Amino acid sequence: MRTAINLDALVPLHVRLFEPYIPSRPDAELKRLYRCDHLYRLNNNENPLGPPAAAQAVIAAFDPQRASEYPSGDAYYLRQALAQRFKLDAEQFIVGNGANEVIAFVMKAFCEQGDNIITADRTFAVYEWVARFSGIEARLVPLRDFAFDDEAMLQQISERTKVIFVCNPNNPTGTYWNEQRLRRFLDRVGPQRIVVLDEAYAEFVEQPDFPDGMKLLREYDNLIVFRTFSKMYGLAGLRIGYLATSLALTDIIRRTGVVYSVNAAAQQAALAALNDDAHVAATRQLVRQEKHFLLDVARELELPAQSGEGCFVMMRLPVSDMLAYRKMMQQGVMIRSMTGFRYPNWIRISIGVHESMQACAEALRKVVHGK
Repeated sequence: MRTAINLDALVPLHVRLFEPYIPSRPDAELKRLYRCDHLYRLNNNENPLGPPAAAQAVIAAFDPQRASEYPSGDAYYLRQALAQRFKLDAEQFIVGNGANEVIAFVMKAFCEQGDNIITADRTFAVYEWVARFSGIEARLVPLRDFAFDDEAMLQQISERTKVIFVCNPNNPTGTYWNEQRLRRFLDRVGPQRIVVLDEAYAEFVEQPDFPDGMKLLREYDNLIVFRTFSKMYGLAGLRIGYLATSLALTDIIRRTGVVYSVNAAAQQAALAALNDDAHVAATRQLVRQEKHFLLDVARELELPAQSGEGCFVMMRLPVSDMLAYRKMMQQGVMIRSMTGFRYPNWIRISIGVHESMQACAEALRKVVHGK
């Protein structure tokens, strides 16, 4: 007779209370489920232009024999290239298997049970998730006018606050702190706590007052900057992101990191993509143009919209966002319902090529008009 395992005794309470994230099914399964013959992926802020041409060439030419060999354990050549591009020391960079992994590196390096982190209530959810399933308190400060509220965040700091996460520009609202506001916040936080500046969408921003976190690293030893190759550089499927910070902090964070977690193809593709400024310019032009198109559609349908920086637009619908998701999926348009972001009845639409934007507009019209 099989003896039942006692999970209550084995699993910590904070893990038992945590709700697992359920990813969407593969595209082929979704098309079968919703009976559509095509699918426009407008849910994950993916670059519709794909990776830069040089990165595509690297991926196409990847030697299958290398699949049997371990990659560089610390992404050596990529870190050298990052250092050259941002005029920093290569030892100031840590490369991870997507941004999620480097978030976990930081949390493990500085937090223990009884500590807390501070971030916004409507932002990239992984900061909160990693904290909660690690047994760390996540203090969530409401957004103000769709933006991070610096004054309210400062008021939440306690003796056990270790890390403050600021998504700049914010996902999903696209708002950002300008350089003056960010500097003021860093100065008031002081050097005894870590401030993480998540710049996953920084390459999309064209505003002159947007701060460059990489430059601020020269002045603030407690600052950590996250960036990724998933968004602008179109390498989401290869899972590669990185952080940059002071030498003192990388020495600590590296102790909690997992070596060999970033595969060889991802490292090569990122290295090829890094300096392709023409790809960045082309993507920015597409995003600028199609964002205007979507906002025109929102005005036509009298839908409240939130559009800042980044490659996405939020809209508030007169119906449930989950119902809208299902109806739009039946038309082959996949958007992000925002209830999980604590924005019920809002959806987030990733910018795509014009064909996909036209399909999205038509699907929105049918949802709004009850068809």
